Amino acid sequence: MTHNIIRWDRRDDNIIVLTIDDPTKSSNTMNQAYVSSMRATVDRLVDETDSITGVVITSAKKTFFAGGNLNDILALDPSEAQTFFQTAETVKADLRRLETLGLPVVAAINGAAVGGGLEIALACHYRIALPTAVVGLPEVNLGLLPGGGGLTRTVRMFGITKALSEILLTGTSFRGEKAVAVGLVDEIADTSEALIDRAVAWAKANPSTTQPWQDKKYKIAGGTPATPSLAAILPSLPANLRKQTRGANLPAPLAILSAAVEGTQVDFDTASTIESRYLATLATGQVAKNMISTFFFDAKHIESGGSRPANYTTRTVSKVVVLGAGMMGAGIAYVSARAGIDVILKDVSVERAENGKAYSEGLVRKATERGQMSSEKAQALLDRITPTDRPEDAAGADLLIEAVFEDPELKTTVINDVVPHLAADALLGSNTSTLPITGLAEGVERSDAFIGLHFFSPVDKMNLLEIIVGEHTSDESLARAFDYAQQIAKTPIVVNDSRGFFTSRVIGKFLDEAIAMVGEGIEPASVEQAGLQAGYPAPPLALYDELTLTLPRKIREETKAATIAEGGDWVTHGSEAVVDRLIDEFDRKGRSTDGGFYEYTDGKRAGLWPGLRTAFKSAPPTISLEEMKERMLFAEAIDTVRCLDEGVLRSTADANIGSVYGIGFPVWTGGVIQYINGYPGGLKAFVDRADELHERYGLRFEPTDSLRAKAAAGETL
Repeated sequence: MTHNIIRWDRRDDNIIVLTIDDPTKSSNTMNQAYVSSMRATVDRLVDETDSITGVVITSAKKTFFAGGNLNDILALDPSEAQTFFQTAETVKADLRRLETLGLPVVAAINGAAVGGGLEIALACHYRIALPTAVVGLPEVNLGLLPGGGGLTRTVRMFGITKALSEILLTGTSFRGEKAVAVGLVDEIADTSEALIDRAVAWAKANPSTTQPWQDKKYKIAGGTPATPSLAAILPSLPANLRKQTRGANLPAPLAILSAAVEGTQVDFDTASTIESRYLATLATGQVAKNMISTFFFDAKHIESGGSRPANYTTRTVSKVVVLGAGMMGAGIAYVSARAGIDVILKDVSVERAENGKAYSEGLVRKATERGQMSSEKAQALLDRITPTDRPEDAAGADLLIEAVFEDPELKTTVINDVVPHLAADALLGSNTSTLPITGLAEGVERSDAFIGLHFFSPVDKMNLLEIIVGEHTSDESLARAFDYAQQIAKTPIVVNDSRGFFTSRVIGKFLDEAIAMVGEGIEPASVEQAGLQAGYPAPPLALYDELTLTLPRKIREETKAATIAEGGDWVTHGSEAVVDRLIDEFDRKGRSTDGGFYEYTDGKRAGLWPGLRTAFKSAPPTISLEEMKERMLFAEAIDTVRCLDEGVLRSTADANIGSVYGIGFPVWTGGVIQYINGYPGGLKAFVDRADELHERYGLRFEPTDSLRAKAAAGETL
């Protein structure tokens, strides 16, 4: 039996306060209990309209309403699209009846109202929120669109341009006065008591209110496609979207645009039906499942401490010493100071350390100019950063992060220079991107406190932090590193020690595959196009130039030497000869030297180097663009499975989140493991395709035994 989860309280003034409170859940969601409860509640409101002054909707939970049940969407099959569409229409019908009751309806938003929660509030005539309440429509970030009326209502509230650019296509959430400024909330109440009081007062003061679009004379801001000014810019919108999403890789943005534009040309109810049809297509598609699996469930697993050792008290860092004031060290100093941590930024000279602090000065200057930070907060942030060349200034620091050149001896020297001045139990971190943590730890005392903290550049923008556990790193040290990552608002993934760890190792497979294609005589521009159409954020050859060709070669040679020394076999990759010739024969070492795969003019990319076509010319290979894309994707995917088999990766959540946020694996896939799980036809089809690539291109595409076993058992990774 489904219970009514909406409590009905009639006040003496005949205002009905509806409190949503699902006793079986920690938060209210758009489940069957909600659907039946809202239907019964609206039925009663309709029956008793003549005796009601107004309606206030609020929640008994810490959150207002959490939205739809994403597990239900993961379970959807494409054949269920019509059923899903009808369910969406049923849910929206009751919200439509609510807003057309002829009574004032106010949303008293006491906590987060994102997705479906905000859509309930948008069906009300007025919205009041606590300062801490967050509102937004983030569905686009999960491969969906706001299908509970949110798209149709925001387009009518704000017009096509604002609704798309500020709310629907960004998926941005807003808090407090920012929510008021954008127009999703009408006013802020300071306390829970004031929230209800002001909602009641507004309902009494506006007894005959209706939604603006109920007036037949209502005109949408900015007009419809029939309005000349809007019609003039509409053709550019899908072109801009295509540029951002690489065509069909991310179908949700185009569906949002289409539903918004089509919906303005018809009445509200027809527009709402259009919205539902687009939602049904997205919800039963694979891309939404990929994105939900990773960006909701995997992200939630990590954020809730799924990769953190249990039974250790959460600790915060109060003082960190950053060794090396180059780009990485300067960025680490900034994000630490932004989080309220005192920072000692040390380099070989005060001048170099001050140059590192200047990076933070530039960032806060831009933030204050844009109104994103007050001058007081900006100065306080800068005051927390102390540039120095003196080891003793690190006195009492509870965290050390080394961020100097990738030279083991140098790293050991600068760390040991400072360790005597640190707190006795200080955590020791290295920002190395490839060097094994266990080896680095051998040169310092307290190897149990030594851990890898691999940041990504630019540190102030890249949200991932790859934490690397060495052979002797203690669980307590891992827990502290995890806590620091969350303290500075980074998303931490945890991996075990190995050369290149996970991110640096696997991104190399993508780049190597692209370069090998050039060596095979494939048109370089087609290689770049394949990378972009696969959904990578940057074309592979351009990205390799940014790295500088000599650095990956140095890492390759070190890895090769270590592999052979450990008794392993080194399998030469087709990319090696291409890189070697570019460096040794043509003196092209990347962007920093004004010449790599690309030509550069005044430091700006000026097109692919024409010599690529002649230097690596061969008989034009017969290879489709789709095969080029899959070679890049499969190369990373199969090596990721090896990382799981070898124990480098600890979880599929770390693999998915790390691959998207750290190395740009295409967003539409949901990450590298989700790409395998969601491959059309399942794991068996993935293995069959890998076998084809293995036969054509070599051992790097051979499926692992574990992958074959999972496929044979009909399982997923």
